[in-house]
Amino acid sequence: MIDAATERTVVFVDLAGFTALTEMHGDEQAADLAERFVSVTRNAIGLDDRLIKSIGDAVLFTSPAPGLALASLGRLMTECRASTSFPIPRAGLHHGPVVERGDDVFGTSVNLAARVAGQASAGEVLGTAEIATAARQAGIFAASIGTVQLRNLVAPVELFEIHLIEADADSYTVDPVCRMRVEPSHAAGWLRHGGTGWWFCSLECVAAFVNEPETYARMNN
Repeated sequence: MIDAATERTVVFVDLAGFTALTEMHGDEQAADLAERFVSVTRNAIGLDDRLIKSIGDAVLFTSPAPGLALASLGRLMTECRASTSFPIPRAGLHHGPVVERGDDVFGTSVNLAARVAGQASAGEVLGTAEIATAARQAGIFAASIGTVQLRNLVAPVELFEIHLIEADADSYTVDPVCRMRVEPSHAAGWLRHGGTGWWFCSLECVAAFVNEPETYARMNN
Protein backbone atom coordinates (compact mmCIF):
# COMPACT_ATOMS: atom_id res chain seq x y z
CA MET A 1 0.00 0.00 0.00
CA ILE A 2 1.35 3.43 -0.98
CA ASP A 3 0.70 6.27 1.46
CA ALA A 4 -0.99 9.30 -0.08
CA ALA A 5 0.85 12.59 0.37
CA THR A 6 -0.93 15.46 2.11
CA GLU A 7 -0.13 19.16 1.75
CA ARG A 8 1.17 20.54 5.03
CA THR A 9 3.30 23.40 6.31
CA VAL A 10 6.27 21.90 8.13
CA VAL A 11 7.87 23.96 10.91
CA PHE A 12 11.17 23.24 12.64
CA VAL A 13 12.09 25.37 15.66
CA ASP A 14 15.18 24.99 17.83
CA LEU A 15 16.96 26.91 20.55
CA ALA A 16 20.08 28.66 19.28
CA GLY A 17 23.11 28.08 21.48
CA PHE A 18 21.63 25.04 23.22
CA THR A 19 24.91 23.12 22.99
CA ALA A 20 26.80 25.93 24.70
CA LEU A 21 24.16 26.10 27.41
CA THR A 22 24.42 22.35 28.01
CA GLU A 23 28.20 22.51 28.32
CA MET A 24 28.03 25.41 30.76
CA HIS A 25 25.05 24.51 32.95
CA GLY A 26 24.87 20.72 32.66
CA ASP A 27 22.66 18.00 31.24
CA GLU A 28 19.94 18.23 33.88
CA GLN A 29 19.17 21.90 33.24
CA ALA A 30 19.33 21.30 29.50
CA ALA A 31 16.85 18.43 29.76
CA ASP A 32 14.50 20.55 31.91
CA LEU A 33 14.70 23.34 29.35
CA ALA A 34 13.94 20.99 26.45
CA GLU A 35 10.87 19.67 28.28
CA ARG A 36 9.63 23.20 28.94
CA PHE A 37 10.16 24.08 25.29
CA VAL A 38 7.91 21.19 24.24
CA SER A 39 5.26 22.33 26.73
CA VAL A 40 5.39 25.92 25.50
CA THR A 41 5.12 24.70 21.90
CA ARG A 42 2.12 22.52 22.69
CA ASN A 43 0.33 25.50 24.23
CA ALA A 44 1.22 27.85 21.36
CA ILE A 45 0.14 25.83 18.33
CA GLY A 46 -3.38 25.93 16.95
CA LEU A 47 -6.13 23.32 17.18
CA ASP A 48 -5.52 22.16 13.62
CA ASP A 49 -1.75 21.90 14.06
CA ARG A 50 0.12 18.74 15.04
CA LEU A 51 3.12 18.62 17.33
CA ILE A 52 4.94 15.76 15.64
CA LYS A 53 7.97 15.32 17.89
CA SER A 54 10.82 16.87 19.78
CA ILE A 55 14.44 16.13 18.93
CA GLY A 56 16.73 17.37 21.67
CA ASP A 57 16.33 21.14 21.66
CA ALA A 58 14.20 21.15 18.50
CA VAL A 59 10.48 20.70 17.88
CA LEU A 60 8.68 19.77 14.67
CA PHE A 61 5.06 20.68 14.09
CA THR A 62 2.83 20.79 11.04
CA SER A 63 -0.07 23.01 10.06
CA PRO A 64 -2.70 22.78 7.30
CA ALA A 65 -1.65 26.10 5.74
CA PRO A 66 1.25 28.58 5.85
CA GLY A 67 -0.82 31.36 7.42
CA LEU A 68 -1.90 29.15 10.31
CA ALA A 69 1.68 27.96 10.80
CA LEU A 70 2.98 31.53 10.94
CA ALA A 71 0.36 32.48 13.53
CA SER A 72 1.32 29.52 15.72
CA LEU A 73 5.02 30.19 15.32
CA GLY A 74 4.48 33.84 16.21
CA ARG A 75 2.84 32.83 19.49
CA LEU A 76 5.67 30.40 20.21
CA MET A 77 8.43 32.93 19.50
CA THR A 78 6.66 35.56 21.61
CA GLU A 79 6.30 33.19 24.55
CA CYS A 80 9.96 32.18 24.39
CA ARG A 81 11.10 35.78 24.24
CA ALA A 82 8.95 36.61 27.27
CA SER A 83 11.09 34.32 29.44
CA THR A 84 14.74 35.00 30.23
CA SER A 85 15.17 31.28 30.92
CA PHE A 86 15.09 30.40 27.22
CA PRO A 87 17.83 30.78 24.65
CA ILE A 88 16.59 32.63 21.57
CA PRO A 89 14.70 30.33 19.17
CA ARG A 90 15.16 30.14 15.40
CA ALA A 91 12.87 28.53 12.84
CA GLY A 92 12.48 27.26 9.29
CA LEU A 93 9.26 26.61 7.36
CA HIS A 94 8.27 24.96 4.09
CA HIS A 95 4.89 24.05 2.60
CA GLY A 96 4.54 20.93 0.49
CA PRO A 97 3.50 17.28 0.34
CA VAL A 98 4.26 15.04 3.31
CA VAL A 99 3.51 11.42 4.05
CA GLU A 100 1.76 11.01 7.40
CA ARG A 101 2.42 7.61 8.89
CA GLY A 102 1.40 6.96 12.48
CA ASP A 103 2.47 9.91 14.59
CA ASP A 104 5.29 10.96 12.27
CA VAL A 105 5.71 12.71 8.91
CA PHE A 106 8.14 11.96 6.11
CA GLY A 107 9.24 13.30 2.76
CA THR A 108 11.25 15.92 0.97
CA SER A 109 9.19 18.74 2.46
CA VAL A 110 10.17 17.66 5.97
CA ASN A 111 13.84 17.45 5.03
CA LEU A 112 13.69 20.84 3.32
CA ALA A 113 12.12 22.55 6.33
CA ALA A 114 14.87 21.13 8.56
CA ARG A 115 17.57 22.41 6.20
CA VAL A 116 15.94 25.86 6.11
CA ALA A 117 15.92 26.00 9.91
CA GLY A 118 19.60 25.15 9.88
CA GLN A 119 20.29 28.32 7.88
CA ALA A 120 18.61 30.59 10.45
CA SER A 121 20.49 32.48 13.12
CA ALA A 122 19.24 33.16 16.65
CA GLY A 123 15.87 34.89 16.60
CA GLU A 124 15.50 34.48 12.83
CA VAL A 125 12.61 32.91 10.90
CA LEU A 126 13.32 31.67 7.37
CA GLY A 127 10.83 30.25 4.91
CA THR A 128 10.47 29.22 1.30
CA ALA A 129 8.50 31.10 -1.36
CA GLU A 130 4.98 29.96 -0.45
CA ILE A 131 5.61 30.84 3.19
CA ALA A 132 6.77 34.33 2.18
CA THR A 133 3.63 34.82 0.06
CA ALA A 134 1.39 33.90 3.00
CA ALA A 135 3.35 36.21 5.28
CA ARG A 136 2.88 39.18 2.94
CA GLN A 137 -0.82 38.44 2.59
CA ALA A 138 -1.04 38.65 6.39
CA GLY A 139 0.84 41.95 6.45
CA ILE A 140 4.05 40.36 7.73
CA PHE A 141 7.36 41.58 6.32
CA ALA A 142 9.18 38.99 4.18
CA ALA A 143 12.32 39.64 2.13
CA SER A 144 14.41 37.37 -0.05
CA ILE A 145 17.92 36.57 1.17
CA GLY A 146 18.76 34.89 -2.14
CA THR A 147 19.12 31.30 -3.27
CA VAL A 148 20.95 28.89 -1.02
CA GLN A 149 22.41 25.47 -1.74
CA LEU A 150 21.05 23.27 1.02
CA ARG A 151 22.73 20.05 2.09
CA ASN A 152 21.55 16.90 0.28
CA LEU A 153 19.28 18.87 -2.07
CA VAL A 154 20.15 19.05 -5.77
CA ALA A 155 18.71 22.45 -6.68
CA PRO A 156 19.32 25.67 -4.73
CA VAL A 157 16.30 27.12 -2.92
CA GLU A 158 15.31 30.77 -2.55
CA LEU A 159 14.86 31.65 1.12
CA PHE A 160 13.02 34.54 2.72
CA GLU A 161 13.55 36.25 6.06
CA ILE A 162 10.21 36.69 7.83
CA HIS A 163 9.72 39.20 10.65
CA LEU A 164 7.04 37.58 12.78
CA ILE A 165 7.70 39.73 15.84
CA GLU A 166 9.72 42.85 16.37
CA ALA A 167 12.82 42.26 18.46
CA ASP A 168 13.40 44.88 21.12
CA ALA A 169 17.18 44.98 20.92
CA ASP A 170 17.44 47.32 23.92
CA SER A 171 15.55 45.07 26.33
CA TYR A 172 17.84 42.06 26.30
CA THR A 173 21.28 40.80 25.40
CA VAL A 174 22.82 37.35 25.08
CA ASP A 175 25.23 35.75 27.53
CA PRO A 176 28.43 35.27 25.45
CA VAL A 177 29.27 31.99 27.22
CA CYS A 178 26.07 29.93 27.36
CA ARG A 179 23.99 31.93 24.81
CA MET A 180 21.11 32.38 27.25
CA ARG A 181 18.97 35.49 26.77
CA VAL A 182 19.65 37.99 29.57
CA GLU A 183 17.76 41.10 30.62
CA PRO A 184 20.31 43.57 32.05
CA SER A 185 18.12 44.35 35.05
CA HIS A 186 18.21 40.66 36.06
CA ALA A 187 21.76 39.81 35.02
CA ALA A 188 24.08 38.02 37.46
CA GLY A 189 27.08 40.02 36.30
CA TRP A 190 28.52 42.52 33.84
CA LEU A 191 32.03 43.00 32.45
CA ARG A 192 33.59 45.32 29.93
CA HIS A 193 36.13 43.86 27.54
CA GLY A 194 37.47 45.12 24.22
CA GLY A 195 35.30 48.21 24.43
CA THR A 196 32.11 46.13 24.70
CA GLY A 197 29.89 45.47 27.70
CA TRP A 198 28.98 41.83 28.33
CA TRP A 199 26.05 40.64 30.47
CA PHE A 200 25.89 37.20 32.11
CA CYS A 201 23.13 34.90 33.35
CA SER A 202 25.26 33.36 36.13
CA LEU A 203 28.49 33.79 38.05
CA GLU A 204 29.74 30.57 36.44
CA CYS A 205 29.48 32.25 33.03
CA VAL A 206 31.29 35.32 34.38
CA ALA A 207 34.16 33.11 35.57
CA ALA A 208 34.35 31.25 32.27
CA PHE A 209 34.51 34.53 30.35
CA VAL A 210 37.22 35.93 32.64
CA ASN A 211 39.34 32.82 32.00
CA GLU A 212 39.05 33.08 28.20
CA PRO A 213 37.78 36.55 27.27
CA GLU A 214 39.32 36.66 23.79
CA THR A 215 37.79 33.30 22.86
CA TYR A 216 34.26 34.24 23.86
CA ALA A 217 34.50 37.76 22.46
CA ARG A 218 35.63 36.35 19.11
CA MET A 219 32.78 33.80 19.10
CA ASN A 220 30.24 36.60 19.54
CA ASN A 221 31.54 39.00 16.88
